[in-house]
Amino acid sequence: MHKLILATLLSLATCTAQASLRCEHGIASEGDRTAEVRIKCGEPVSQGLTGYTYDENGNREFAQEEWVYGPKGGMLYFLQFEGERLKRIESRRSN
Repeated sequence: MHKLILATLLSLATCTAQASLRCEHGIASEGDRTAEVRIKCGEPVSQGLTGYTYDENGNREFAQEEWVYGPKGGMLYFLQFEGERLKRIESRRSN
């Protein structure tokens, strides 16, 4: 019995939560492509280039962008893309 409880706790400890954003036409999740997010969530209220990633030789690899959605239920959602992939979703209460 104790081994079962320990195994369950260890498996829960190794799980990572993946952020998502519920939109009118689906749920945008980390790993989605920019086109998929536009289809699911529509146009952001704001979007802009925030920087680039570079390889070990200093060559530019991927553009980094931030898209903003909301306010939705009093929250703003900040979606950060690297290349064409959604890397992170953050939310903050809007004023």
